[in-house]
Amino acid sequence: LTIAPGGVLIVGSASSPFVYKVRPGSSTAEKFIDASEEGPGTFFFGMLADASSNTLWTCQLTPVPGTTPMKRHTALRGFDLSTGTQKTRWNLPGEDSVCNDFSVGPDKALYITDTINGKIFRLPAGASTAELYLEHRTLMGVDGITFLNGTLYVNNVFFNKLYRIPVDAAGKPGTPVDIWMDQPVKGPDGMRAANGKLIIAENGSGKISVITVNGEKASVTVIHEGLKTPTGVEPAGDTLWIAERGAGKAVSLPMPK
Repeated sequence: LTIAPGGVLIVGSASSPFVYKVRPGSSTAEKFIDASEEGPGTFFFGMLADASSNTLWTCQLTPVPGTTPMKRHTALRGFDLSTGTQKTRWNLPGEDSVCNDFSVGPDKALYITDTINGKIFRLPAGASTAELYLEHRTLMGVDGITFLNGTLYVNNVFFNKLYRIPVDAAGKPGTPVDIWMDQPVKGPDGMRAANGKLIIAENGSGKISVITVNGEKASVTVIHEGLKTPTGVEPAGDTLWIAERGAGKAVSLPMPK
């Protein structure tokens, strides 16, 4: 899920080909994007409202018929935040991919995770085609991605890890740096930065945690638990929105200080 200007909540479905819009003060979801023509089983993962470009970024996944184990063709799709009209589409390379989440960097480019292929792609501002930014074996399972104080962090939903992506003077990324956390996280999924900290949804434990990074170590503070498969978080002013996939709900908490 994500928040658009004016406090409009935009929520993608991981079980149907729709993206929904919930207006402020309303508890009713309206269909905003319909991808049912993309093929049976199409659904959505990451959502990101980029107000600066008036774009809703989405990760769309469509099963490849007749494949065992199932393969998916996935696409990064950008829609007009106001009208829902498609502006951009980029299909991830390969016979099988999982476009999962993304974050806008200080350079205004969009950084995209491909979970099963261990890759991060970069879509420059205004471009229509993304380029491979980083591929590394530790990124097999890469999921949540965000920038904290200009530095790129990613998590790994397969191996319950958090990594910092170092960048050299030329802007080239290096080997992911393992951030040691002082308590386990289980199934780290959607991740965003706020108030100088990382906020993650733990889909395996039903928790929302705040992570304070200090160099190559980090402390984990659980701020909410008992959720059914939380997959996404979105800070919005004094409110933290959570995608509770297992319950089919969007819920909110007071933003942690």
